[in-house]
Amino acid sequence: MRWRVVYDANDVPATLRALSSLLACGAEPHDVAWRDRSEGQGDLLGDDAASRAAGPPPESVPLRAWRSRLPAEAMELAHTVAQHAHPERFRRLHELALDVAAQPARWHDALDPRRLALERMAREVRREIHKMHAFVRFRQIEDGPGGDTRYVAWFEPVHHIVRAAAPFFARRFAAMRWAILTPRLCVQWDREGLAFSPGVDRSLAPPPDAGEALWLDYYRSIFNPSRLKTAAMLREMPRRYWRNLPETQAITELIQTAPQRSARMVAQASESQRRLPISVPRAVARAPRTPQEQLDDLGRRARHCSDCPVACSATQVVWGEGRVGARLMIVGEQPGDQEDLAGRPFVGPAGALLRQAIAELGWPVDALYLTNAVKHFHFLARGTRRLHKTPGQRAAEACEQWLEAEIRLVQPKAVLALGATAASSLLGAGVGVAQSLGRWQARADGLPVWVVHHPAAVLRRAESGAPSFQAWVEALRPAWPQAAQASAMAPSRVASADTIAASPSAVAATPYT
Repeated sequence: MRWRVVYDANDVPATLRALSSLLACGAEPHDVAWRDRSEGQGDLLGDDAASRAAGPPPESVPLRAWRSRLPAEAMELAHTVAQHAHPERFRRLHELALDVAAQPARWHDALDPRRLALERMAREVRREIHKMHAFVRFRQIEDGPGGDTRYVAWFEPVHHIVRAAAPFFARRFAAMRWAILTPRLCVQWDREGLAFSPGVDRSLAPPPDAGEALWLDYYRSIFNPSRLKTAAMLREMPRRYWRNLPETQAITELIQTAPQRSARMVAQASESQRRLPISVPRAVARAPRTPQEQLDDLGRRARHCSDCPVACSATQVVWGEGRVGARLMIVGEQPGDQEDLAGRPFVGPAGALLRQAIAELGWPVDALYLTNAVKHFHFLARGTRRLHKTPGQRAAEACEQWLEAEIRLVQPKAVLALGATAASSLLGAGVGVAQSLGRWQARADGLPVWVVHHPAAVLRRAESGAPSFQAWVEALRPAWPQAAQASAMAPSRVASADTIAASPSAVAATPYT
C-alpha cells in the first residue's frame, strides 16, 4: 500500500502528527511519499489510484502513538530535524522511530549511523537559528500609526527555522514594531503577539536607511586588524549571509588594509612605551658610590618592575651576573625554567652548554658579564610543566631600559649576542642571526656586537638548524680577541651618577674593524 503525505514545512507540529499517524497505521518508510505543499499539487507518486491518505487527518491523531514508544529525547530530536530542509528528513525519522520502537536499546547506541545523521541535521538547524539571531539587520522604512517607527529586515534562511527563531526577537525588541521577511515564511511583531504569513520575494526587501552609514562607521571603528583571522571569520560568517549584511560593504577593504593598520598600531604602541631615563634618587645620588654599587642598586630596583607583560607570571626578575668593567658581556634571550627558580642567568641546560664552551675557550669567568635581554621567564603552562615560549616584542621593549642601563654601567669592551632576541634588542628590530653571523656589528655608541646562535638552539639543532657544539664553539671564539683588542679602540662610555639613560640603540650594519 502506498501513502502520500502533503505537509506544510513551516508547521512542524502538524507534520509530526502526520508522522505519528503513519506509525499508528503501520506504514513502512519506503511506502510513504512526502510532498511539501509549497512545491505544487502534482501527484508525486504518479498514480492517484495507487496512493491514499496516511490514515485519519493529522489533526485528529495525537502524538501519543509515537510518544508512548519513543524516549523524550527522540521527540526533541524529531522536532528539531523537522525544521531541516533535507527532503529525506521525514523518511529518516520514520526509519529511526520504527527501529527504536522495535528495539528500545538502539536509542542508546551513540554510534548508530541513522541517529548520527539526524543529530548532524539537528546541529545544522540550531546553527541556522543562531545565525538568524546574529545576522538579521532591521531597517527603518516608514512611520506607522501614531508616529510609531516600523522596522523591517530581510533574511534568507536555509532551513525552516523562522517560527523557532522569532520568539528571540520578540523578547529582545519587545517595544518595537518590526517584521522579518524571508522567502520561506514572514513574521511580524505588533508589541502584543507574533503573526506569521507566507514567504515573499526578495524584491520586497527593505532598502538601505539613513542609519546604515552610521552603523558602517561604527563597524569600521571597532574592527581590530591585529586580531583578524579570515578563515575563522568565514566559518562564523559564511559568504551566503554577506549580501544581506550592510557591514560586508566594508569587509573587503578592511581585510586588504589590515596589515598596514596593524603595523601603524604597533608603531604607535612602541612610541607610547618609550621609557624615560632611569633616575637615581637625589638623596642617594649625592653620596659618592662606586659603579659596582650602582649596578647592584639597579638590580634591586629591577625586581620591582612590572612593565613587562609576563612579569606577573614569572617567579622573579633574573638580573645579570658579573662585575663592572667585564671585558665581554654575554646577552641571552630570557631566563628559562631553572633560571626563573634560581634567580641566576644561565644555570639551566642551555647555560651549562654555554659554560662548557667558555671553559673550552679558556675565557676567564671574572672577565665576563652574563645577562638576558628579557628579565622574566615567558612560558606556556602544560600541567605541572612550564614550556619555554619566545618573548614577544612588548616584553623585549619593556626590558630594553634595563639592558641599556647594564651596558652603560658595566662598560664592556664588546657584547656577545646569543640568538635573535638578543640581537634585535642590542642592534634594533629586524636584526637576526642569519644576516649577522661571521661579522661584527657596531651600535650607535660604538660598542661592537658579535652574534651567534643561542645555546638552546644548539641543544635542539635537529629542529633549529643550528651548528654542532664544536662548530658553535668555534663561532664563539672570535668574540674574545676582539673584546681584548677593543679596549684601545672603543670610545669611552661613562655612566652618569645621576641618570642612566635607557633610550633604544640604532643599528650600524657595517662590519666592525
